[in-house]
Amino acid sequence: MAALVKGVGCAVTRPLLSVVQRWGLDARRWVRALRRRPVKVLFPSGKMEERKPGPKKQAWKAAADASPGKLPPKQSLQMTQSQTPSTWEESGLRYDKASPGDKRLSSAVTIVKSRSFREKQGKILLEGRRLIADALKAGAVPKTFFFSRLEYIKELPFDKLKGVSLIKVKFEDLKNWSDVVKPQGIMGIFARPDHVKMKYPEVQLRHSLPLLLICDNLRDPGNLGTILRSAAGVGCSKVLLTKGCVDAWEPKVLRAGMGAHFQVPIINNLDWESVATYLPNDTRVYVADNCGLYAQSQMSCKDSDHSRGSARQRKYKQEEGLQTEASEDWLPELEVQSYDLDWTETPAAVVVGGETHGVSLESLQLAESTGGKRLLIPVVPGVESLNSAMAASILLFEGKRQLQARVEHFSRGRTYH
Repeated sequence: MAALVKGVGCAVTRPLLSVVQRWGLDARRWVRALRRRPVKVLFPSGKMEERKPGPKKQAWKAAADASPGKLPPKQSLQMTQSQTPSTWEESGLRYDKASPGDKRLSSAVTIVKSRSFREKQGKILLEGRRLIADALKAGAVPKTFFFSRLEYIKELPFDKLKGVSLIKVKFEDLKNWSDVVKPQGIMGIFARPDHVKMKYPEVQLRHSLPLLLICDNLRDPGNLGTILRSAAGVGCSKVLLTKGCVDAWEPKVLRAGMGAHFQVPIINNLDWESVATYLPNDTRVYVADNCGLYAQSQMSCKDSDHSRGSARQRKYKQEEGLQTEASEDWLPELEVQSYDLDWTETPAAVVVGGETHGVSLESLQLAESTGGKRLLIPVVPGVESLNSAMAASILLFEGKRQLQARVEHFSRGRTYH
């Protein structure tokens, strides 16, 4: 009988041991399968803790679920000391580690690199630590960060990363989707910024001038980025982009702008009827001119073959069948003025056209209705006219010089009296 009981006991014990061992093995496999969940915690001191739920932690979790009103003593004490974690030591930084074949990076970058998808999804792509830091400082809303090294995330302000998806990927994957020669190892997907909600730097607001820039059908990303950089350097109050311009949030424009997008308000994709609503009262609109060889004679650009805007108008008239001399009367009559003569006595807006088609007829009509003129930058005869970025920079900094000279003259007059 004892032998029989002993045999039964052995028969029962062996299957139980087998089940326990098998359960532990399955649990470990289940933990390894959770690749898209936070698997590591990074603290500011550089310490990194790897957390893998074991049988004890699972048993503790089950007990907590069974009695939610009772918490372990350590957790209860920790929550009392710090109800609102504000430092990395208190709450840590959680991130996902992308597994091989993870398509989250490719899907996100594909969407934001297409203008139609950018406008539909309301997202943009920023690459590089400096550009991302400028965007966060200006109040841009981040959605996702892809990075290759943890140090790049540690450089960003912790309070800006709450609720942001952080994904660590291999540098080779970032390099494959990067548009720069030497990628910096971090990309950010942001909500498309709204100029009304942005917080521009205080120093930029203090140096803002009654000077606006209107970009008319600019299609070269490098030129537009350079123009935006000049506008921010001058202190323009706004930059208006008409329909037909390249998207200001295209990656190439962002790189050429060097952070200017977060220093000056940019209003994108406007029709000419909307442009007038963004101009302050008493604003005069001036059109950048490139008559070149006809500077000394001050001839009207309407009769000059060197005006791209006029060439566009003549082409339009030919397509519409307007060949009579009387049809010339509908062209706006704008006086030509040298760029270095005073044109900032009232708030001014400068229109710069694209190099292919020049300024549009609508810009000339707006300048005529506001009492504006054509601004001529003379060049040596036989030399090709300046490109859009150079012309815009010259005009904007000349406008700034005139405004500063007026302020100094007014200050000297007050001191004298």
